[in-house]
Amino acid sequence: MKVGIDSYCYHRLFGEVYPNQQKPEKELSFENFLKKINTLQIDGVSLESCFIPKFNDDYLAFIKSHLDASNMDRVYAWGHPDGLEGGANEQAYEEMIQHIEYARQIGANVMRVVGSSLMFRFEPHAPQLEKLTRMFAEATKIAAGYNIKLAVENHIDYNSDEILQLIQNVNSPYFGVNFDSGNFLRVLDDPIQAMEKLAPHVFATHIKDLKPVKGVPVNEWYFFSCVPTGEGLIQNERLAQLLKDNNYEGFLAVEIDFLHPDYTNQEEEVVQRSIQTLRDISNGLK
Repeated sequence: MKVGIDSYCYHRLFGEVYPNQQKPEKELSFENFLKKINTLQIDGVSLESCFIPKFNDDYLAFIKSHLDASNMDRVYAWGHPDGLEGGANEQAYEEMIQHIEYARQIGANVMRVVGSSLMFRFEPHAPQLEKLTRMFAEATKIAAGYNIKLAVENHIDYNSDEILQLIQNVNSPYFGVNFDSGNFLRVLDDPIQAMEKLAPHVFATHIKDLKPVKGVPVNEWYFFSCVPTGEGLIQNERLAQLLKDNNYEGFLAVEIDFLHPDYTNQEEEVVQRSIQTLRDISNGLK
């Protein structure tokens, strides 16, 4: 199975620094990020649109050319941080539609989309899912015209039953899930049970491994913080096997958001160790 990363691994270096994180001495440019991925021995990359500096035709062609030359599988990722805000943001919907064209221009056949976030997690879910069904059903028809699949991420918002309900309601082969293992754990949903339900619908992944942080309140989203793959609570071998058993065609994408204090400011090391662990897992699949 192919292994890759999501560009959000380097969010701190791109300039998105959480309140309780240290600002880096030097930020990472998007162009240097593209050079970096060629040194990581990966097969694919998920590019967060929030870190792409320009969306003109020439710049998007430059991105596509670089990824093509690197023989890199790719996912175009739209929606950080709050996506469609549980179906309440029509302006964000129009932006999402525009980004389908950008996904086409970089040569992606999967586009990660975000329906909601932890900001709206404790508002009633049924009205959100109803609105999101309408939005994603219309957007999927447009994306299908580009032969692009939309993959909704569980974004510390919905559990696996709700994500499955949304997929079934949209009812299109062009709509599935960007499965984020860590975000299911953060809503206290077993990632393995979630994958057993959702594996046939997975178009993209975010592979996070998490451990609790001593002293952080359990209701804080980063109570479960990122550690190198294989050193946390998630059974990554089982996740990968379930994906293989269901003929998953994408790549296992390492993603890091809030690093565990044991690894403060060690994005580079955590990414590299996670890639190697996923390589080992991939080689051991039956």
